[in-house]
Amino acid sequence: MTTKIEFISKITNTSATIGVIGLGYVGLPLMIGFAEQGFSVVGFDIDEDKIIKLEKGESYIEHIDAEGIAKMMSNPRCSATSDFSKAANVDALMICVPTPLTKNREPDISFIAATAKAIAPYLQVGQLITLESTTYPGTTREVLQPILEEGSGLRAHKDFFVAYSPEREDPGNSQFGTTSIPKVVGADTADSLEVAVALYETVVPQVVSVSSADTAEAVKLTENIYRAVNVALVNELKMIFSAMDIDVWEVIEAAKTKPFGFTAFYPGPGLGGHCIPIDPFYLTWKAREFKLNTRFIELAGEINHYMPQYVVSELAKALNDKKQKSVKGSRVLIVGLAYKKNVDDTRESPSLELLELLHKLGAELDYYDPHISQIPMTRKYPELVGKHSIEWTADNIKSYDAILISTDHDQIDWKLLAEQNVLIIDTRNAMSKYIQGKNSDNLVKA
Repeated sequence: MTTKIEFISKITNTSATIGVIGLGYVGLPLMIGFAEQGFSVVGFDIDEDKIIKLEKGESYIEHIDAEGIAKMMSNPRCSATSDFSKAANVDALMICVPTPLTKNREPDISFIAATAKAIAPYLQVGQLITLESTTYPGTTREVLQPILEEGSGLRAHKDFFVAYSPEREDPGNSQFGTTSIPKVVGADTADSLEVAVALYETVVPQVVSVSSADTAEAVKLTENIYRAVNVALVNELKMIFSAMDIDVWEVIEAAKTKPFGFTAFYPGPGLGGHCIPIDPFYLTWKAREFKLNTRFIELAGEINHYMPQYVVSELAKALNDKKQKSVKGSRVLIVGLAYKKNVDDTRESPSLELLELLHKLGAELDYYDPHISQIPMTRKYPELVGKHSIEWTADNIKSYDAILISTDHDQIDWKLLAEQNVLIIDTRNAMSKYIQGKNSDNLVKA
């Protein structure tokens, strides 16, 4: 076996070749990060369209600059491919594939299993395999490792190294990117941990090592469950305070002046993105194996899952009270399709749920999003797919019975919206700078 010392030496002198599997929001920035440090890099993905765009130096993710991709791909030491046999030519393989939920809201680790089966026949003695996909504690040890061993005939931690290092991506965050966020790394032997730490230390400012892969998997779930639970709390407070005619946004702004014991979280129309709405269910599913209940986490999930329905009910009430109209037949404009501001990412976006709920009620729907030119998908209503974003003009805005703000992109001209005499349902407090007073005739904070 390639020794630990030999592997670390190749990392230290950047002669190692790094493979990244899954070139999405996690894998592509990671690939670029290693290329910028002077490593030879091979990106793997089953999506041929991504490979073609990378080879042309084009970006398919808005916040990832095409210039950086073009620079990377112009280097003969960097390539992208859908041919997994080339995994035999790399020293380290990082797996960054999706881990969604099934229709029964149980963990779907089929992408991890399929990837392991694809690379196992090409596994080489001395390689390092790290898993970055968010998953339940035990996945690396119980799922990934056995598949690799069976398909290769090699033994984990003896013939090849294995570790887990959860992704920590925040798309659109200009302050923190892949190469500026500390990285947690866990492995089940000292040698696997040491080589994994050595690898990641080349691209991130700090590596935090933990005692096992299971522990590292638990760290990632804890981070995301912490956010999900706290967002659920402020969403519940929003509904309660709204009934009391209290502005929850004003409450939070005042509460966060306390210099200890309080961290500000903000309400919204629901939770979106790949991690926060999904990850808690990975832990609740695993907890059943130990005959344990996760009532607190599940309650948070129920509250966050209910928020789109709450927003639609507030919109219906506003249309009835202020326009004497029902949702059916009303022209409604949803502002923002992305799950968070300033990105083009619609994964698990509550805006899509709002579209579907309002479509079911008979509303005439359009949307505006400066980052998304057309609706990429919906769960239930394929006739909505492909619908294009409207132009953001005064005449267009005034033609709607209600404007529902779901995502508060900085690029949107909110002042123009405030100047129109239209009913606004604001789930993000986007209009607070432009429409003063919680009792404005045209503004409903939902």
